[in-house]
Amino acid sequence: MSKSGFGQMYRKLSSKLLDLIVTPHVLGEVPTEPTATDADPAASGHPKKIVCYVLQNHSRSNALLVDGETRRLKLAPALDPLVVGTHQEKASIVFLQHSDENNLLNPSPHTFPPRLLRLVEALEQQPDLDVELVPVTVLWGRSPDKEDSWFKLLFTDTWATPSTVKQLMNIGLHGRQSFLEFHESQSLRALVDFAKTTYPNLSPATYILNTLNNQLDAHREAVLGPDLSDRRNVMHSLIKASDVQDAIRRESIRGKISMLDAERRAIGYVNEIVSDYSHSTIRFAEMALARLWTQLYDGVEVHNFNTVRELAKDYEIVYTPCHRSHIDYLLLSYVVYNRGLMVPYIAAGDNLNMPFVGQILRGGGAFFIRRTFRGNALYTSVFKEYLYSILSRNTPLEYFIEGGRSRTGRLLPPKTGMLAMTVHSHLRGRAKPIVFVPTYIGYERLMEGATYVGEMNGKPKEAESVFGILQTLRKIERIFGKVHLNFGEPVFLDDMLKKHGAENVQIAKNDDPIPQEVSDAVNSSAHAILENINRAAVVNPVSLLSLVLLATEKHTLDEEICIKQLDTYRKLLTTLPYDERLLVTPLSGKEIIAYGLKLKLIKRVNHVLGDIIAIADNQAVLLTYFRNNILHAFVLPSLVAALVEHNGTIGRGDLINVIRTLYPFLKAELFLKWEDAELKDQICAYVDGLIQAKLISEDAEGHLISPAPNSEDHNQLVVLAAPVMQSLERYYMTLALITQRGSGNISARQVEELSHLVGQRLSVLYEFNSPEFFDKALFQSFIKVLTQQGYISTNSDNAIVFDENFQNVAQYANLVLDDVTLQMLQHITTFSDEELKDTLDKVAAEQAKKRLKRKKK
Repeated sequence: MSKSGFGQMYRKLSSKLLDLIVTPHVLGEVPTEPTATDADPAASGHPKKIVCYVLQNHSRSNALLVDGETRRLKLAPALDPLVVGTHQEKASIVFLQHSDENNLLNPSPHTFPPRLLRLVEALEQQPDLDVELVPVTVLWGRSPDKEDSWFKLLFTDTWATPSTVKQLMNIGLHGRQSFLEFHESQSLRALVDFAKTTYPNLSPATYILNTLNNQLDAHREAVLGPDLSDRRNVMHSLIKASDVQDAIRRESIRGKISMLDAERRAIGYVNEIVSDYSHSTIRFAEMALARLWTQLYDGVEVHNFNTVRELAKDYEIVYTPCHRSHIDYLLLSYVVYNRGLMVPYIAAGDNLNMPFVGQILRGGGAFFIRRTFRGNALYTSVFKEYLYSILSRNTPLEYFIEGGRSRTGRLLPPKTGMLAMTVHSHLRGRAKPIVFVPTYIGYERLMEGATYVGEMNGKPKEAESVFGILQTLRKIERIFGKVHLNFGEPVFLDDMLKKHGAENVQIAKNDDPIPQEVSDAVNSSAHAILENINRAAVVNPVSLLSLVLLATEKHTLDEEICIKQLDTYRKLLTTLPYDERLLVTPLSGKEIIAYGLKLKLIKRVNHVLGDIIAIADNQAVLLTYFRNNILHAFVLPSLVAALVEHNGTIGRGDLINVIRTLYPFLKAELFLKWEDAELKDQICAYVDGLIQAKLISEDAEGHLISPAPNSEDHNQLVVLAAPVMQSLERYYMTLALITQRGSGNISARQVEELSHLVGQRLSVLYEFNSPEFFDKALFQSFIKVLTQQGYISTNSDNAIVFDENFQNVAQYANLVLDDVTLQMLQHITTFSDEELKDTLDKVAAEQAKKRLKRKKK
């Protein structure tokens, strides 16, 4: 059998199979066959017209579908040979996208569709003939807005050219919901003549290709919406960008590889990073998440979204939420989409770029970023260029300024890498002004709760993964209460640049360094974002219960006293709110206890003298997480309570001085909003609030007095004093370590390691149930503030040196901590020289082992 005969048999067999599966719906008007006069040039005086169908992307199945419909409609068959006088083509179809758009390394030698070029040449040689081009759109699946099947949504048509696997899925899933539309025909000869006269410096093929592509794009956009696919619009431009080309050349020289290999490496990075935004995936995610939220939560409460809506008109929005759970970014995108704004492009860790899951995340706007790429200049250049392209198109962004998820419930110190690159891209080419939108996300139960408890108790952190979420969902009882999203006070980048004298700085290229004033603006922006997240906190029933019950010695409280304590806290927050955006649960103390029982976080112990409320078994460590979510809102009144309760009587002036000394450390740790100049008024306001609540009193000389011991008011004051105590215990522990070794005898790094180890031991020995004793970042923050405040410095050997001012700070602990706690902390931080050396050697060996493991990976 001849090759052409085999081809015809293959076509007929494929058509038969396709007919069994596919029933396309023809949209719009069907083209008419050429009239008799058209077919006979002698009779009409016009050139003879031959029909050729135009499809945008190369697809055998689409060609077979068009062929079947043209035969059914009695039109010129699409896969019949195309005869133009003496010239003949195998089929009457032209594919505009002839080469594989994703194959950037080995493109087809034909820049233009070969068949189109041959047809143009045939018309040049035979002026009495013409070809009628009929553009055709083929879509698989309904519009995403109308699709109600989750699975089918993943395979509805998008702008991206489908892979072979996806096209097979399209046929199987959407065979009965495929759409075909013939568009208005155009004369190939007329297009050629117009191109020659209007654009003499442009080849006719270029004009024809652009015209037909634009026409088909316009029809496609009417159905699918605008083309938002990064892969389609950005991949080629990224590789061809001058900064990336420069980086490719440097990579070739540095790595002693060919330019082709360096470009291949860059293309690999592009494929690894860029998103593939898809309306159908967004719709799929919306349907799936709506079901998930309904099943898991009692509601998703959204607050202050109008702020975002107003900003979206004039600003490039960068969402900067806190990071508490795997589902944070899903939740935020869902909320934004459901309120009519564009889903942001999300910076996701490359550990989530897994088969199938990674593709869905890409379709939802995720782009992937390595945890670290220091020293990889080519990757850095590609990523910066991609970020620049996103900002240039005014596309909203989202990333977690803390980097990873908080395991303690506190905000983590900012990781400013993404923020710095955002500012760098903005200064390189300013489009819209940038505004950061701090977003507080508050849960009442966590999917990862069990995992966090293990990590709080010293286990290694588990790598983030979507599979981890699925495993967690199976283990945890599905009672998660409510979720709150509160959009905080925006941070305007231009204001921050102006504040640091960087408003006129311009950056020309990707590898241009950031000037110091811009770096200062980045750091200020990062801290302002975190402070504003805390300003927008939601004090929910779980966090209030945690704050109260964890402050008691055995995590138990008489129910009536518990109710009074909860009501006191609520009243304190409503009369002296931490910030106007902070929200407090409307539930009364009694209702809060009922709510905690429903979520099975607490239990009621019945007793004839009055029921007792206790933290449920094995929940204490986890509840520290929720307490820490709102700790910042109570830390100042807690410190006032601690100073008054411990000393019995203290003057206002002394109290203010002590708090002013300790405040910089608490501010850095908890991202508190007040500056030093505001502090005195705020302290006095809290003092007056506690006097009004009858938790403390004041005599005529201005001395603040604690209630009588063992009275109900005194017990309430003790509970209020507890939240700040563990921070102060950590501070004293670190101060004792430095003091015990003496000036110039221990480095900051050694103090951090020892503080961390001692904290772990302290938590185990004394059942502090305090995850922050395992958090190195808190010790690092404390040492950093000691340096900034001038209490310590480092010598040429990198050892900590200090004078008597430093020792005065340690003495302030006597005004807050009792003698038993001080003695215990002093004891546990005392090391002999031999013990210190042995401990530090073990730490160094353990770190070396971890580094070796990472290298092997």
